[in-house]
Amino acid sequence: MTTTKAKRLTRSEVPEEQKWDLTDLFPTFEDWENELIAVQEDITEITQYKGKLGNDAKTLLNCLTTLENYRERLVRVFTYASLKSSADGSDPDNQRDSARVSSAGASIGAKLSFVQSELLALPEGKIEQFLDEENALQSYKKVLDDILEEKPHTLSPEIEETLAALSEVHGAPYMIYSRSKASDMVFDSITDEDGNELPMSAALYEDRFELETDTKLRRDAYDSFTKTLNQYKNTFAANYATEVSRQVTMARLRNYDSVTDMLLAPQQVTKEMYENQLNVIQEELAPIMRRYAKLKKEKLGLDEMRYCDLKAPLDPEFNPKTTYEEAKAVILDSLKVMGPEYTEIMEKGLNERWVDLADNVGKATGAFCSSPYGVHPYILITWTDTMRGAFVLAHELGHAGHFYLAGKNQSLLNTRPSTYFVEAPSTINELLLANHLMSKTDDKRMKRWIITQLLGTYYHNFVTHLLEGEYQRRVYELAEAGTPLTASVLTQQKQEALENFWGDAVTFDQGAGLTWMRQPHYYMGLYPYTYSAGLTVSTAVAKRIQEEGKPVVDSWLDVLRAGGTLKPLDLIKQAGVDMSKPDAIREAVAFVGSLVDELEKSYK
Repeated sequence: MTTTKAKRLTRSEVPEEQKWDLTDLFPTFEDWENELIAVQEDITEITQYKGKLGNDAKTLLNCLTTLENYRERLVRVFTYASLKSSADGSDPDNQRDSARVSSAGASIGAKLSFVQSELLALPEGKIEQFLDEENALQSYKKVLDDILEEKPHTLSPEIEETLAALSEVHGAPYMIYSRSKASDMVFDSITDEDGNELPMSAALYEDRFELETDTKLRRDAYDSFTKTLNQYKNTFAANYATEVSRQVTMARLRNYDSVTDMLLAPQQVTKEMYENQLNVIQEELAPIMRRYAKLKKEKLGLDEMRYCDLKAPLDPEFNPKTTYEEAKAVILDSLKVMGPEYTEIMEKGLNERWVDLADNVGKATGAFCSSPYGVHPYILITWTDTMRGAFVLAHELGHAGHFYLAGKNQSLLNTRPSTYFVEAPSTINELLLANHLMSKTDDKRMKRWIITQLLGTYYHNFVTHLLEGEYQRRVYELAEAGTPLTASVLTQQKQEALENFWGDAVTFDQGAGLTWMRQPHYYMGLYPYTYSAGLTVSTAVAKRIQEEGKPVVDSWLDVLRAGGTLKPLDLIKQAGVDMSKPDAIREAVAFVGSLVDELEKSYK
């Protein structure tokens, strides 16, 4: 029997057409380097306003306009370095450039901190007076209102400047985590039934082996994955504990009642909205997902449903393959319902190299969309020729469409809505893709496969990320009570969150608890739970699009164009959904229940 040793491509071996085109940000590396130097010198364009923001309305307007133009340049410089690092985090040049940007960012942030400090130091009513006197300031009203809301939590200008100067140190845990995961972690290769040795990486586990049909291969990959996690657990725990300690300290310094209050503040979400997502979904979805797990165990003929089997395909013999070209066509077809303007953005994204799709050494895991203002969005995925990838791509294109429309219709400071809303425009694309595929087939297996893809979307947002949110809630409670966050404490909390949700439907080994180490989200504040909020909204809106068509599409596109001009509750109300009550969450959970019902029926 011959064995072959598979080899991952290096970045330089990847064909150009499979990489994103960074020349849209900067024509050459030298141009980027020159601009990195220039933005550091040009900070004086803003600092010349220091001490003058209370003078008159015109001065404030000039400062904000100058700041906005300057920020646009910064975004380009920072995005360029960040995208290069995501495409190949193992490249020493990319590591060096990330460090240069991080250092420049800390120094620039410190110098710009006066803007917020001075605005907060203005006498009561002064900003309102300026808004009345200078009509052009109205476009900054939401930005100014948001700053004023932070007044009770803002420290003296000197302390704010010092904290801003330490931003690189504050960002170190995330940087250390990302670099270690991309460059240091080595996984044992695994062997398929033909004796071929298959390489293993964090990216390959998440994008391929976790979804593997062959039970032995899937379980071997999981063992290889958790074995390496186990080797890094103490270092990663010390690193994450540092991040949590930073957040707890900042919350106390800034006079918040808790870390949770501090982290929810920028999302402009009430604690009740946050608790609703965590509590309602865990309580009402758990029995539905346990039924799904039991169905899977039975149909796959498994001895036991292990944690690493949860993402195994329900019909292993049926895994529709699709090329990237075919996936592009089907995605565009499915999104026609969104109208010509939206479809045109999707075509640009797919045909003008917004997407980086190859797997290579050093590439970041998962998928994301980065949207530098004034350029166009960039999407990172790892394409593996499966139809599942079409759902991931449709999702990231949803982010791209959102920020492209917001960027076209709003000034830079008004483009970004709360993260609480951000996953709605992406997940609605997945739902529309599923609806489209459903309408195009009478094949029972294909229909069943589409239902399982939709369940994959809900699993991702309502289970994986939601249980990360539950884990964060537990970690913050422990940290505020003064409990040291060691590897064993963190692993136990993750294990408990998983076991409470899945009950006896799933068999857990010790490796399951280690999977807290998988996610970079824990370094991004209270981000994980917002995935479930976004999908709750998109479930309701997709249903309305199916029932009412164009009027709902039009109001949805208006919501996307609005960018960050409204708080999430008001923004979502414009789409016809009220997130101040748990009703929409219950409806979404009921929809997942109906999918599992349909699946069970399909076997009768």
